Amino acid sequence: MKKVNKAVFPVAGMGTRFLPATKASPKEMMPIVDKPLIQYAVEEAVAAGITDMIFVTGRSKRAIEDHFDKAYELENELERRGKVELLEFVRNLLPKNINCIYIRQAEPLGLGHAVLCAKHVIGEEPFAVLLADDLLDGGTPVMKQMVGIYEAHQCSVLGVQDVPRAETSSYGIVAAAPLSDRLEKVSAIVEKPKPEQAPSTLAVVGRYVLTPRIFHHLENVTPGSGGEIQLTDGIAALMDEQKILAYRYDGVRYDCGSKIGYLKATVEFALRHPEVATEFSRYLADRK
Repeated sequence: MKKVNKAVFPVAGMGTRFLPATKASPKEMMPIVDKPLIQYAVEEAVAAGITDMIFVTGRSKRAIEDHFDKAYELENELERRGKVELLEFVRNLLPKNINCIYIRQAEPLGLGHAVLCAKHVIGEEPFAVLLADDLLDGGTPVMKQMVGIYEAHQCSVLGVQDVPRAETSSYGIVAAAPLSDRLEKVSAIVEKPKPEQAPSTLAVVGRYVLTPRIFHHLENVTPGSGGEIQLTDGIAALMDEQKILAYRYDGVRYDCGSKIGYLKATVEFALRHPEVATEFSRYLADRK
């Protein structure tokens, strides 16, 4: 049984919904209190036992590489000022056994194409895909839950949740038959269907565990509008030869690709932050 040791982070998107904040800075570097979105996603992967972090980047994404790189000048300055706690935090942003790999996606040709860019690094191994826009908050990290499902069933796993029918056109939607309390076998998947055409209200959110066979199908799907290759189309083709499961993860999702979702996440995480929680809670109470 091959373990899930690698994760792909598609981070080449433009982040237009947060302009002008994302004009020169990656949307994945937007902070929730004092930690950028991409770090939450990477920490979730680390908690699942994943050691190889593969970032599929684009133009103006250098800040992501810099964030996970060693910062000699910053460390020297913190050491000079005697800020030991901050220095240790910066030095231990990631465990020592974690490898960061960066691949440039020359053109924004869809999520499926971004995943396909990592084929030569993934090889013949199962792998995870995490979208940093979706901040998933669970007592047990969601990717750890999903890797456990993969290990038990040895097939691709999609993280899903129910959404209002009026919002199905914003998601990949699956038709599935229940297997257990949180697990369903997928029989169909449709990319952003109109509410009246959606096979269900079970939406795929930004978490996947996929078998390497997905690359064969991504290489052979017909590109859509603008030449984009959709991951949903590759999954639909994969379903013809392999079982695919939908997992209703245990946790809360914050859609940080939207302004309201980002603000909700900021409030919730601030209310549990050891440095600001008490004062921030008092501030919110005083506003009522």
